[in-house]
Amino acid sequence: MGKTRKLNNRKRIALVAHDRKKLDLIDWAEYNKTALSRHELVATGTTGKLLEDKLDRPVKKVLSGPLGGDQQIGAMIATGDIDVLIFFWDPMEAQPHDSDVKALLRLAIAWNIPTACDRATADFMLTSPLMHEVYEAQIPDYSEYLKRRVQ
Repeated sequence: MGKTRKLNNRKRIALVAHDRKKLDLIDWAEYNKTALSRHELVATGTTGKLLEDKLDRPVKKVLSGPLGGDQQIGAMIATGDIDVLIFFWDPMEAQPHDSDVKALLRLAIAWNIPTACDRATADFMLTSPLMHEVYEAQIPDYSEYLKRRVQ
């Protein structure tokens, strides 16, 4: 069996939303205010401020997504400082920072982070019993990749 990463019962949840999805994320968060109160929230700039105002609780804020916030959250995923990613992204509009968005989603998958990209998946994830208990997540073994010979 490979390595695992312990996700405590109080998860560190990153909340990110494209501009046209911010109101949807805020509405979802308000609806799930009680469940979210059991967890630590991290969000990109504007989304974090909107969440703080609506939920009346502190949210750790990083930079705005296009200004580096997506990359900051990606780095937090890579260092084990984020347990769950909820990213309401807009599939109907190209984003000026699409490469950052793709990198963030790639890191979430690479590090086996539970990820929701829409409201229905976020609902399923937040209501899972695993969200409120300790969980041992498998960490993919990248040792062969790291030992590869580069020519």
